[in-house]
Amino acid sequence: MPLNQDFVGRSSVSPAPFQVGREHIRRFAEAIGDDNPLYHDLEAAKAAGYPDLVAPPTFLITVIPGTLGVPTDDPELGLDFSLVVHGEERFVLLRPVVAGDELICTSTLTGIRSVGTNEVLVVNYQFATIYGEQVATGVCGLVSRGTAPPRRQ
Repeated sequence: MPLNQDFVGRSSVSPAPFQVGREHIRRFAEAIGDDNPLYHDLEAAKAAGYPDLVAPPTFLITVIPGTLGVPTDDPELGLDFSLVVHGEERFVLLRPVVAGDELICTSTLTGIRSVGTNEVLVVNYQFATIYGEQVATGVCGLVSRGTAPPRRQ
């Protein structure tokens, strides 16, 4: 069954700020196998001119609330997660994320398009501090396998 196009344009905002902590950054860097001292050593980060530990660019995936910040669990959307594969994830940093940041994520479902027998959901993200400073943007693509509407011949 095709996904509900009426969901395109819907946005959601993090219910609470995500407080970036040093241990969040260290654990994430360890999980991805990145030993960059800026992610682990406070003195190295400060020596490089940062106020605190720097988060790896892909760390922002941990800030996105719930299931990618879109109402994927709403039955009216029609998304069956057993049919979903992750298609892409990109981030554009406007400045590095550092320990001590308190971030709010706004997620917007910007498109659902058919690709063969599949549908691709595109979600855009805006990451800002609690003071309104824009920190980054992001885009995610999810593939819903086999749910595209039938093609008219």
